[in-house]
Amino acid sequence: MEGHDFIIGQEFPDVKAFRNAVKETAIAQHFELRILKSDLIRYIAKCAAEGCPWRIRAVKLPNAPTFTIRSLDGTHTCGKNAHTGHHQASVDWIVNFIEERLRENVNYKPKDILRDVYEQYGITIPYKQAWRAKERGLQSIYGSSEEGYFLLPLYCEQIKKNNPKSIAEVFTSGSDNRFQRVFISFYASIKGFLNGCLPIIGLGGIQLKSKYLGTLLSATSFDGDGGLFPLAFGVVDVESDESWMWFLSELRKALEMNTEIVPQITFLSKWQNGVGDAAKRKFPTSCHAVCMKHLTESIVREFKNPRLVQLLWKATYATSNIGFKEKMVEIEEISSEARNWLQQNYPPSRWAMMYFDGARFGHLSSNTDEFNQWVLEARELPITQVIEQIQTKLMVEFEERRAKSKTWFSVLTPSAEKHVIEAVNLASTYQVLRSDEVEFEVLSAERSDIVNIGSNSCSCCGWEMCGLPCSHGVAALLFSRKDVYAFTGNKYFTTASYCAAYEEEIHCVPGKTELIKEGETTLDGEIRSVRPPKVKRPPGRPEKKRMCIEDFNREKHTVHCSRCNQTGHYKSTCKSDGCKSVLAQI
Repeated sequence: MEGHDFIIGQEFPDVKAFRNAVKETAIAQHFELRILKSDLIRYIAKCAAEGCPWRIRAVKLPNAPTFTIRSLDGTHTCGKNAHTGHHQASVDWIVNFIEERLRENVNYKPKDILRDVYEQYGITIPYKQAWRAKERGLQSIYGSSEEGYFLLPLYCEQIKKNNPKSIAEVFTSGSDNRFQRVFISFYASIKGFLNGCLPIIGLGGIQLKSKYLGTLLSATSFDGDGGLFPLAFGVVDVESDESWMWFLSELRKALEMNTEIVPQITFLSKWQNGVGDAAKRKFPTSCHAVCMKHLTESIVREFKNPRLVQLLWKATYATSNIGFKEKMVEIEEISSEARNWLQQNYPPSRWAMMYFDGARFGHLSSNTDEFNQWVLEARELPITQVIEQIQTKLMVEFEERRAKSKTWFSVLTPSAEKHVIEAVNLASTYQVLRSDEVEFEVLSAERSDIVNIGSNSCSCCGWEMCGLPCSHGVAALLFSRKDVYAFTGNKYFTTASYCAAYEEEIHCVPGKTELIKEGETTLDGEIRSVRPPKVKRPPGRPEKKRMCIEDFNREKHTVHCSRCNQTGHYKSTCKSDGCKSVLAQI
């Protein structure tokens, strides 16, 4: 209640400020307000409680917008008890209360609003009112969803203007220009991928939660230090086989515009919604693997047994047919259903190291989940704000990594350098036997491995899988007095390639206010306006538990009457003659 007292002669900048102050005081001191008069020159109000004498009157000063309190009668005799809700705690008042919090945290939830209002004012507001206040607050700060689609073409033009050679295209449907898709790939990302990243692309999608929903599709790669490298992203109205075919078609065009030969790419994905078919059609020479993180999550969700996950990973890393089959037998012993489920949905050629044809360089899982974290808090915002969030994050990440790489003086990136040093330390404990100029047998305490330094291979498959010499390979190289760094094989792990990946800068795009001003003079037919898609978020809270088919086939519970001993009704609804006579006597 401190800071919510009035005195006669107290002044306020204008009538709006005074009204807000009176409303704030009524809410803070837990009394209802009855407004007797409120216009641009005077304001009179009293406590709504019966018999309470509290009354306030304020007027506008001449030749100024200032309001001043002329009279303040009585003190409250009402109990001023807190209660559920408050007439003055309107949605607009809640919006003013949470505005700064929403600016700091877009993911500020309605339940957090309820808690903060109660802690500060001691009143309980309805959940629906808090939800509406958040929606209105986000719209006030970031604009409406409709405005986001309207400004999208102009936003894309600004991306291409400020970042030459970048791709930012909007696709619409129908004569009324309804939004269908948007594809964005910055030139810095395309050039960085072709010059310094691993030829691996993770494909994924995340559902947006704005008024018109939609799905954000993404294509991400890995830099030489194992970091996330976003290549391209897009938003589609509905995720489907067709939308993935379109997305990968646009990605192919973006790469072909900047290189004569598109490299052989390994795709990692959840293998959903026709992603595999689209990747094979648009990138015929590519290989496609299932993301192991998704596969392990799926098997745990299906069979609720963590032991299956351990065996699955051991089967993935198996270096021989016999080793792989042994692990699959162990899986079958735990759950034959799990073995059958794996064979039917995920053939070994899509995940097991022994049977996969492509190169994964040690990356068995895609990093699209890390990219999705970039937009996790912005999913409720208009589409232009989602894109702006990604662009801002890209700018920051590129700048930080560019500056960080300038402090590296090693041939390889830090993660690759660490791998080689660990391999050298292990190699010192091995015994090496030479077979010929390129083939060696490396003996360790546990096993014997055959290394071929001519083909950069080892029977443990570690060299082929990671693209860097394994400890057995390092032992053979040191024995033959070869330079280990000369056999790191791929350029992707060098510091020079890492610097090339982040050589280009990403430049910012004007904010919403500047875009609106630009749009007033530009949107005259040269750049079409886009209307939102017809699909909207359904009203109400989404269902969390859906009725299963088994529920419809389940046998219904049979009720029993305790009076007539018949089934199909209770004693309270029994209509038999015996029951009627008993009821009459009662």
